[in-house]
Parts: sequence; C-alpha cells; structure tokens
Amino acid sequence: MSGAEPEVAELPSVMRTRGWADYGLVDSGHGRKLERYGRFSVVRPEPQCLWTPALPAARWDAADAVFDPTDEEDAGRWKLKGPAAGLGNGETWPLSWRDVKFHGRFTSFRHLAFFPEQAANWEFLDAAVRAAAGAGGGQPKVLNLFGYTGVASLVMAAAGAAVTHVDASKRAVGWARENAELSGLSDRPIRWITEDARKYVQRETRRGSTYEGIILDPPKYGRGPDGEVWRLFEDLPELTRLCAGLLSDNAKFLVLNAYAERISGAALSGLLAEALKGRGGRIEWGELALEQEDGARAIGMSFFARWQR
Repeated sequence: MSGAEPEVAELPSVMRTRGWADYGLVDSGHGRKLERYGRFSVVRPEPQCLWTPALPAARWDAADAVFDPTDEEDAGRWKLKGPAAGLGNGETWPLSWRDVKFHGRFTSFRHLAFFPEQAANWEFLDAAVRAAAGAGGGQPKVLNLFGYTGVASLVMAAAGAAVTHVDASKRAVGWARENAELSGLSDRPIRWITEDARKYVQRETRRGSTYEGIILDPPKYGRGPDGEVWRLFEDLPELTRLCAGLLSDNAKFLVLNAYAERISGAALSGLLAEALKGRGGRIEWGELALEQEDGARAIGMSFFARWQR
C-alpha cells in the first residue's frame, strides 16, 4: 500500500456508451426507448425519457419486440412479431462486443440478458487488465461479483485476466458459461461460482485471498441461493469494505456500479474513499449513460465510482 489517501475527482464524469455493430439506441421519448439488438428492433419502457421522440410513430410501430410491463419491478411480457415471433421459448440469438460474443434473450424482466450501457465499463476493464498484464504483473486475478451473464468477465478474460465470476443465480451462471463457449473462451481461467456474493467474499477474506481487480455491480434487492437477502443500502457498505480488504498490494482497480434512484455517484465515491484509505490512487465517479446514435440525447442509466491505481 502507498499510505496516501485516494484522490477523489472534484467533478462527476459521464461515461457514455455509443452504439456498436450489434447495439444502438435509435430513438427515445414519451417514456420509452427504441433500440436495436442485432437483427431485432426493440421498444422498452424508460420513464425518464420525458421528451418527444424524433422518429415517426411508424418507425416505432415496426419494432420486432415491445415490452409490456405489468408492475413496478420490471416484470411483464414481450409482444413479438416479424422475425422475433419465430423465436421459440428460451431461444437466443448471437450478439457481440468487440471479440466477446454472447446471447440475446427476451427475459421476463424487460432486459435482454445484458446491460448495453455497461459497454463504457467494458472499455475501461479491457484497458485496465491489458495494462496490468503488460506491466510485468503476469496474469492479473480479478473478481466479478453479481456477474450476471458474464460479459464483463469474458471481456477481462479475453484481455488476459484470471477471472472469478460470482452470481447467486444458477441460471445466470449457466448463461454465462454458454456465453464463454460462444466466445471461444471456455479454455480461459474462469471460475464460475453460484453463491451469495457476501458469503463468498467473507470466505475469501478468511482464506487470505487477494485480487488485482474487483467489480461490484449489485442489485437494489436480491436473494441468494439459500434464501440470503440483499438490500443495497443496508448491505453495500460492509461488502465494499470487505472487497477493499481483498485487494492485493499490486491491485489496479475496484469498480462499483449501482442501479438505484436514491443513490448517486458522489455517495458511491465517498464509500470507496473510506474503504480504500491508505491505498492511494484516484477515484472517478458519476453516471453511465446511453447515447442515441444521432448524438441528440443521452439517457442516464446507473451510477458508478471507480478506483484505479
């Protein structure tokens, strides 16, 4: 450890995700967003889109898939037509970001089995892992908590990291393994762990394990495989402190991301600054945003704080 306090950025940053070959935010407005996911055009609710769409209604009406919400917890059902209507129950289609491939899925919670705004974080992780590996550190060990379908894990594995991927959902870990196979990364050093993130970190702390990088992307609320309950505001401080203790003396990054209306990048940066006392480095904080393909608007999607050394 350096002994110095982390330097915290005075002003927030907006990490913008712009479209790529297999994804784009086409238009937004009237509480919805029109996106493309590979060969499908998709309409999903987005309450913060308070403005008027730029494209005509006919363009929106031609979408292959429209999500119809049924409650306030993102649940609902998809209305599929055109090419999308031919998908059977659970059927997927391939998508990619750079060299990493993964499956798109019409899930029952409005998501399509990955979060496109996280591409801004993927860029950072790819560069950070490559820099760590290229600095003579060998194969950096990284921990991805609440790893979901594993796109971030695969980005880091492709960049040269030994990855431990943890998620409480057996189904999500199964999807992550499928994505690794699709990407041709099944032979990379990736440990797939189905477990409550807090329990896993507590056990790693007792073992004296360390990592060169950690990602924390927790939900607002969740349950572990044995009924453990996760509440963001109650449980995040302790988990962040425990994760800081797992960072090696040569650690390069800790990324914290949160989807919650009542939190902010400033709050997350304060949490990281406290947990990382004496480690030096710098903490950037702010918001992840999706930018429309025409550059006219951006939609804030989540908040982040990121420590790097």
